[in-house]
Amino acid sequence: MSRIKLIALDLDGTLLNEDSQVSEENRKAIAEARSQGVTVIVATGREVQTAKPYWQELNLESPMVTVNGSEVWKSSGELYMRQRLNVETVRALHKIAVDEDCWFYGYTTEGMIDGDNWSRTTPESQWLKFCYSSENRNQLERVRAKAEEVGLFEITNSHPSNIELNPSGISKASGIREVCDLLALSMEEVMAVGDSLNDKAMLLEAGIGVAMGNAQDEVKQLVNAVTGSNREDGVAQAIRRYVLEADK
Repeated sequence: MSRIKLIALDLDGTLLNEDSQVSEENRKAIAEARSQGVTVIVATGREVQTAKPYWQELNLESPMVTVNGSEVWKSSGELYMRQRLNVETVRALHKIAVDEDCWFYGYTTEGMIDGDNWSRTTPESQWLKFCYSSENRNQLERVRAKAEEVGLFEITNSHPSNIELNPSGISKASGIREVCDLLALSMEEVMAVGDSLNDKAMLLEAGIGVAMGNAQDEVKQLVNAVTGSNREDGVAQAIRRYVLEADK
């Protein structure tokens, strides 16, 4: 019998295909796992507003981990935990973006903020994540070095061309640990599936960490299991191999 009781799925590049849709095969595998008593959750870098439609589409009633772990939701409308970046810290990170002429964006509890609507921010804004984006690798390295001088962060990415900063100690893994506490499970009973560096912590801490076939090379090297790409229903392959077939 499979020891996996909880499946944690990244969204972009993992559960979602290139058209940001959940394939029929992925949908079927998730439904079958749930029918066998396995809890399926979303663990994403997205904010809850843009993650919620997929949660609803799959008829999930489980918790959600959003904004790389800065928020954990008992359900789509019931917040369980939230960790914030200091407003002064965000201002310092914003100054780096301006000085380096680097595109930036981030998430507050009100939604996404970027270079086009920065004026909407206030001293009361509750920041959950701050990000930089550039196709210039040298620029990203300079920006990262300057950001590290500002303070301690969890620094990851959801694509090789961006940098994502969350409060120190906050990751998808920390969010999943909170979910495990809610459900009286251990991390050994979790299978996590992802493709980017913001999935690294959960892939390493889960009982089974599975990298997508389209995952960044660094991510693939961290895990013992690699599934098909998000164009090949890689999530469904992983669920069937490591959860459903393990029961037989």
